[in-house]
Amino acid sequence: MERITLENTVFEGLNDVYVFGAGSDAPTLIDTGVAMPETREQLEDGLADAGVAIADIEQILLTHWHGDHAGLAGELQEESGATVRAHAADAPLIGGEEDAWETMDERQRDLLDEWGMPADPRAELLGFLDGSLQGTPPTVEPFEDGARFDTPEGTLEALHLPGHAAGLAGFAFDGTDGRELFSGDALLPHYTPNVGGADVRVERPLANYLDTLAAIVDAGFARAWPGHRDPIDDPAGRAREIIVHHRERTGNVLDVLREHGPASAWTVSEHLFGDLSAIHILHGPGEAYAHLEHLSAHDVTERTDDGYRLLDSDPDLDELFPAVVE
Repeated sequence: MERITLENTVFEGLNDVYVFGAGSDAPTLIDTGVAMPETREQLEDGLADAGVAIADIEQILLTHWHGDHAGLAGELQEESGATVRAHAADAPLIGGEEDAWETMDERQRDLLDEWGMPADPRAELLGFLDGSLQGTPPTVEPFEDGARFDTPEGTLEALHLPGHAAGLAGFAFDGTDGRELFSGDALLPHYTPNVGGADVRVERPLANYLDTLAAIVDAGFARAWPGHRDPIDDPAGRAREIIVHHRERTGNVLDVLREHGPASAWTVSEHLFGDLSAIHILHGPGEAYAHLEHLSAHDVTERTDDGYRLLDSDPDLDELFPAVVE
């Protein structure tokens, strides 16, 4: 397996593309990078260094629909004829289906209103999103959790890992030290993947993501290969760290409501993150919303016309999070 690192100044930085079967006549790619000319050039150089021509690619497995992971899939498919696969929840977006994008846009508009986002940051955000990084839509074959894909270096098993995206999928395989995982953005070494704003289609985004993290802990993977930056040698430990992070952030949200509530997701975001720009205008209140909804699901808050109101000012946060933190 070969890892190709691509520069990315738009999102979390340093995207990873993985190649199974470099030097064979049927290589498989996991993710592609963002649809920008300089990224395409870096990918081509990395593939050439690995002994892979784009025309030889047989299969492209995508972890999720975000442009920094799926953006170049269409271009690569046009040149190679490769089969592009993605989880069924994300395949319509990656394939550019109009109905799927209209549903996404409608959901986003509704949430921006619900979150209380003011006009100026909303205009900045929508202007950023209009500069689409999705690239040419490929023809996509959808798969479900548990699907298995043959490669020249062994079989990859799809694992549905929702939270950051509705159709985020990892790919597990037998490595030298045990079972390993291509984790996409479900598990990152330095950043905590955004929930709530990164994919507005996800219902109860924090609860879904906590379930994903608990599943990674339970699986006991020997190593994870993330969508950004370097491999993770203790995936279960990293998953536990992110659970602790979200528990602490939930405490911060409660502090805001105690001092300033009732409050909208936008107001909570302002207190947590301050001024935001570009994609973070979406991610900040989205994260606040994910935590507020998690609290509401456990009857700690309720949504009112004036914002989220505390029902329980001193809840037991341990009851709201998986019991996997040592």
